[in-house]
Parts: sequence; C-alpha cells; structure tokens
Amino acid sequence: MAKSKSPELFTLLPKPNTAGSLRTNNALGWMLLFALLPGVVLAAMARTEEAAKSESVGHLYKVGLAQRKFVPPEPYNWRGAQTHALVTTIWYPADTGAEEQPQWIGPPAAPLFSAGKAVPDAKIAASLARFPLIVLSHGTGGSALIVGWFASGLAARGYVVAAVNHPGNNGTEAYTTQGFVLWWERARDLSVVVDKMLADPEFAGTIDARRIGAAGFSLGGYTMIEIAGGITRRSLYTDFCRSPRADGICVDPPEFPGLTAKFNEAEQAAAKDKDTEMQVSLTHASDSYRDPRVRAVFAMAPALGPAFDPASLQKISIPVAIVAGNDDSNVPIGSSARFFAKNIPRAKLTLLPGAGHYVFLGSCAEAGRIARPGLCDDGPRANRDAIHASVVRMAAEFFAAHLK
Repeated sequence: MAKSKSPELFTLLPKPNTAGSLRTNNALGWMLLFALLPGVVLAAMARTEEAAKSESVGHLYKVGLAQRKFVPPEPYNWRGAQTHALVTTIWYPADTGAEEQPQWIGPPAAPLFSAGKAVPDAKIAASLARFPLIVLSHGTGGSALIVGWFASGLAARGYVVAAVNHPGNNGTEAYTTQGFVLWWERARDLSVVVDKMLADPEFAGTIDARRIGAAGFSLGGYTMIEIAGGITRRSLYTDFCRSPRADGICVDPPEFPGLTAKFNEAEQAAAKDKDTEMQVSLTHASDSYRDPRVRAVFAMAPALGPAFDPASLQKISIPVAIVAGNDDSNVPIGSSARFFAKNIPRAKLTLLPGAGHYVFLGSCAEAGRIARPGLCDDGPRANRDAIHASVVRMAAEFFAAHLK
C-alpha cells in the first residue's frame, strides 16, 4: 500500500534571502498566497466536514484490508498459545479505484461466514483529515474476521479498525485454558495494538492519535469495560455462580466444554508453581487495565457482569454504549448488559427485540447454516443483516459524537 500524503499548505510562502529580508520580486508570491489561501483553507475545512459526516452516515469510502503480526516486547503473557504474535486484521478507508470483493471465513469452496467486503492491500484513501482508530475485540473462541461486518462497516464511514486475534482464545489455532480464563489479559492486547498502529509505517500518518475508541463483542464486550476502567474481582463471579442468582454466564462456553474443571486444575497447578505465567496473571486479575488513549467504547452483548466490582464501574468516566439482544441466553442481559448500564454513569443501553447472542457474528453462508446451526439460527424475529446495518450505524453515530 502506498501511504497518501497531505499537500503542504504553505509552499507558496516566500523564503528569506541571506540578509533575512524578503526579495522584492516575491511580492507576487505573497499576493498569490493571500488570494489562494482562503480557498485552500475552505477546501481543507470542507474535506474535514466530509470526513466527520462520513463517520455517521452511509458508505463514503471503499474498504481496504491488511494484516499485521505485532510482537510486543517480552516477557508477554501468550496464555499458552502457539503463535507468539498479536495477529491483527485492519480495515481502512481505501482509494476510490479499489474494487471490493466479498471476504469469507472457512473453506473457499464452502465458506461458513461472511466477513464483509474489502480490497486486500488497497491504497489508503487520500485525506486531509486523519482517520479515527477503533480497536476491536472478538468474542470467546472467535476471531478478528468474525466481526468483519462491523469493522468493514466502520471503515466505509471513515475509520481505521484494527481487530486482534486474542492468544489462546481465537479460532485460527488450538484453544488454551489460559486463553479462556485469563480474561483481563485481553485489554492489554488492545493497548499493544494501539501502540503498534500508532507506530506502523503505513498507518501512523493516517490515524488521529487523539481520536481512539474501542469496540467488542461478548468477551470482547467485557474487554471494553476493562479498558474503560472496570476492575475484575474473580471472587464476585465465583460467589454469583454459587448462588441462586446463577444464570447462563456461569455455564461453560460451547466453544470449550469442561472449561471450569480444566481451569480448576490449571489454577491448582499454578498455585504449586507449575505454571508461573498463569500464576502471575492471576495475581494481577484485579489490576486496572484502563487505557487513557481510548476515549469511548462500544460493547456488543458484553459478558461477565458478575465479575466486576460495581464501585469500579461507577468510576468509569468515558462514554460507554451497550447493545444486546433481548433474547440472549448465552449472556443473559440482566446480569451483564443491564448491570453495566445501571452501574456505569451515563452508559447508553440499546436492546434488540428478538435477537440472541450470535446475531453479532458474521452472516452465515449456506454451508455455515448446515455445519453450525447453533451459530446461525437467529429465530423468526431477528434479521441478522438488518441488525448488522443498524448496529454499524449506531456505532458510527456514537463514535462521531464522542471522538471529536
């Protein structure tokens, strides 16, 4: 990709001579400057207004797609994952000449899910205004691509969106117990992605470092609360799941049957110094993972409400938007979405009638409906494509309002 360059506004300024005074024959240059500068400024203002408008309305950009393998300084908690890199997929506004193609998850001959439309390695769109950055966190056992519908929708509206595959908890390689239970480490992944995107040779010059937000689905929604300043208390979650109030959030995720038993075994091993990495992480479960660069978060079906200290939620000071399905049985809205909305100051909650948990995954192809019916059947009252369009619009309006 070729990085676009902004024109220099002041190339018409006359240069001083060696005596420090202006050459008389540069008078014409000054006249040209004052004649042209208002038009240049107005053009820049118009382009900035266009960029702002693009964040809240329809598609103004083609969408480019790129991938990075970000490697943070060691030591880093890889949660037992095979890959020691934060594999990150990036969607971004692309040059108008780009030809978008459907992106799919699964075998090329029989794809399972749609990941939106994009152009791999397209040129970044030329713009006088820099683009906001959104870091994106997938759900339990998912991947960056499974929320490609959301990322591509925002990129078409003028955002750079970077979604990371969380180590040990993504569908591109073997799952690990640590990847599924050391939830708080995910916020650190996002902070590293922010670091790396702001230093990336191709993207750094196109990103407005003052306008950074975050979004996530399910366990990625939990990650939003963490990065906004919520504090995890594992004992609160354990107490909730042992009480009569226990609900679907206490059940092993379908992606990892027997997780609770395996976690108990891993925790006992960590206590005996057999797994130092896990032991160290557990001692930092209740640290703050607030990233002050993230100025607003958008949480879709956020999970693990009972794991948070309510007092920490009440101290969250950045804008938080929450959207969830009214019929979510995997992450019941009472103990999570409603709980967050009740305890986070000025949080905005939107409930989608008839929608379940997996409506926030990519739309299913025919092979996906056959192979993974539990992830594809949204019931008679939910239209996944329509919900996706509505949620992208909500997110664009939310970020446009709060990342100014």
